[in-house]
Amino acid sequence: MKSNKYLMLLLGGAFMLGTTSCEDRLDIPQKGVLDYNTYYQTDEQAEAAADALYIQLKNTYYNYTMLKNTMSDDVWAGGGGRNDNAELEGCNEFSFGSDQSFVGGVWESYYQIIYKANVIMGHVTPDTPAKEKAIAEAKFFRAFAYFDLVSMWGDVPKVDHELGPDEYQIARSPKAEIYALIEQDLTEAIASGKLEEKSSVNDKNTWRVTKQLAQAILGKALLWQGKNAEAAKAFAEVINSGKYELFQGGYDQMLMAENDYNCESMLESNRILDMSNAFAEFGFYNVMNHWRTDKMNSSSMPALGIQETGWGFCVPQGALYDAFVAEEGVDGYRLNGTFKTTKQMNDMGFYVVTSLVNEGVWMWKRRFTYAESAMSFWISYANFRWMRYAEVLLLAAEANLAAGNQAEADRCLNLVRERAKLPHKTATLDAIKLEKRLELCCEYTRFQDLLRWGEGEKYMANQGAYTPILYADGTIEKKVFNTDPSRYGFKTKHNLLPIPAKEIRLNPNMEQNPGW
Repeated sequence: MKSNKYLMLLLGGAFMLGTTSCEDRLDIPQKGVLDYNTYYQTDEQAEAAADALYIQLKNTYYNYTMLKNTMSDDVWAGGGGRNDNAELEGCNEFSFGSDQSFVGGVWESYYQIIYKANVIMGHVTPDTPAKEKAIAEAKFFRAFAYFDLVSMWGDVPKVDHELGPDEYQIARSPKAEIYALIEQDLTEAIASGKLEEKSSVNDKNTWRVTKQLAQAILGKALLWQGKNAEAAKAFAEVINSGKYELFQGGYDQMLMAENDYNCESMLESNRILDMSNAFAEFGFYNVMNHWRTDKMNSSSMPALGIQETGWGFCVPQGALYDAFVAEEGVDGYRLNGTFKTTKQMNDMGFYVVTSLVNEGVWMWKRRFTYAESAMSFWISYANFRWMRYAEVLLLAAEANLAAGNQAEADRCLNLVRERAKLPHKTATLDAIKLEKRLELCCEYTRFQDLLRWGEGEKYMANQGAYTPILYADGTIEKKVFNTDPSRYGFKTKHNLLPIPAKEIRLNPNMEQNPGW
């Protein structure tokens, strides 16, 4: 019995040795998996991590632009007819709930940017210029994401580091703390001296975040808090740098692909024409927002370089066109570079052949052209535009006016008006609000402006009361689909977007905004 016992022990020991030996041979390093303990050590790795922030930003563009544009009085949701895209209609008519997909998608995208930025700041050691630059860019992106979060949702969770497993269910932080983090991040990024700067006003080679862009976003965050003198100072740094100026080519050419990175561009997402991989830059945003061409006689489009594919969403509201006419007249230079009327479209040979959602106004400054779709009618190579210098000037006009600097407010306002071929006027808050509405229409700034000015209900209380249907004979019917006013239109609760329902379900410490 004793010998059998020793035999079993020897066999067991041999088995364990054999197993260990096999495990050692099978302990092969995984490929394609990043280890935080060994990655982010080289300049190349730090740069790659920073590049991922730009990719994440670009991937945010569709939800970002569609949400902000449809939740304004700039556009109708549009499309071929009612319920063509119920999600967009819900945003446009303020009939959505806390489970709205665009609201949830934008929220998640911002926190993905914040996560990637925190990873860089938590793992990259600032011991080389390249690594210092990656950290400075990460601070900018975190601030950029948090500005939109705090300005549209109010109090939000402050995530300023990589969260541990016991930190996932954190509560919301007061707006003041979020703004403090934004100011700190941008101030440190600017002071680092590592953000890029254009070599001249006409430098088109800089696609990364610049020092002046960080100053512009800092000024914006300060203005939103009512820190007007500080905001004016930040905008002055951008203006006095001499690195940017208003585009002086044709107004209707400014946002075209051939004018990517023009002198007015503050931030663009770079999109590359790769003949070997066409769908790497799939341009669904451009297709969605182009005219509803399947309901039009489009035979004249190729001759004028207009792409024949589009779904007709985010179409301009008639009230926006009327505001242009009241300020500029029907022959206004900027008006005609921004929109075309149905008559003007007909004169160019474009006709509606069956009904579609439209109020007789067609977006022109963002038309979808052959020049930017060299390989396929689904694909655009025009860069995504996030901010341009005209916005900086109008923000500066507002900040200076509030800070008591009337002469500078006048100067900034009238630089924009000069380019629009309009006479000078004295800067007042109403004049600046109007100029911003016209100059930046359909460029996703209007919704946040209406929120901070407290004017959402003034302009959008009845949005959704009707849908404009344009018929082939040119008549427009204001068709009523919603009969209960309680189910559409901007209301007090819309001054803050709802915390996405999924966040509420997963986090017992997350409180919903009032009314949702």
